[in-house]
Amino acid sequence: MTDINPPPDCPLCPRLAAFRDENQQKFPEYFNAPVPVWTGAATRLVVVGLAPGLKGANRTGRPFTGDYAGDLLYATLKKYGLAHGEYEQRQDDSLTLDGASIVNAVRCVPPQNKPTPAEIHTCRPFLQAVFDAEPQAKTYLVLGRIAHESVLRALGQKLSAFPFKHGAQHTIGVHGVTVFDSYHCSRYNTNTGVLTEQMFEDVVGAAARHALKHAES
Repeated sequence: MTDINPPPDCPLCPRLAAFRDENQQKFPEYFNAPVPVWTGAATRLVVVGLAPGLKGANRTGRPFTGDYAGDLLYATLKKYGLAHGEYEQRQDDSLTLDGASIVNAVRCVPPQNKPTPAEIHTCRPFLQAVFDAEPQAKTYLVLGRIAHESVLRALGQKLSAFPFKHGAQHTIGVHGVTVFDSYHCSRYNTNTGVLTEQMFEDVVGAAARHALKHAES
């Protein structure tokens, strides 16, 4: 059985391992390792992102921590009762997750924030392991097309059957899982107007309500 987290010195993707080694030399104070899943209490919702940012999660060692994407994500999770405390862009702040877990489709920071298809494929067993470890979580919130496609492949589904679209809701009957699609909450997407805060809140709110309803049923 695959562990939910790769080892700190994971060698499976040579390009990512080399980039990690390079960053360990350039930024010795950074986390510089595969970023582990952040597992909250009584997980009902799994949030799946793309990959750690160089100066975000790769620096802090916690998903979506240290950059703008985390500012928006955690503020929105707090709004819907899935996080509590103060988010201060560091791992030792007072923020906690309640009913949610957060993981990236690719655990190591990729050059130019662009993992290759082979790297996404190689890291997928760790994503699947998270799903297997949280069988009661039947709601997945995916941030961006790559996360969407990796989740579908982890579930053994054809991409053509469940096309990515912001705001879409996909029911994967064989697994009893519902997948909610959102554009990634990156600064680029919000600065260009691809994603507004309201658009993001609408999807997160829908996913949160679905997760709560399933937990109560």
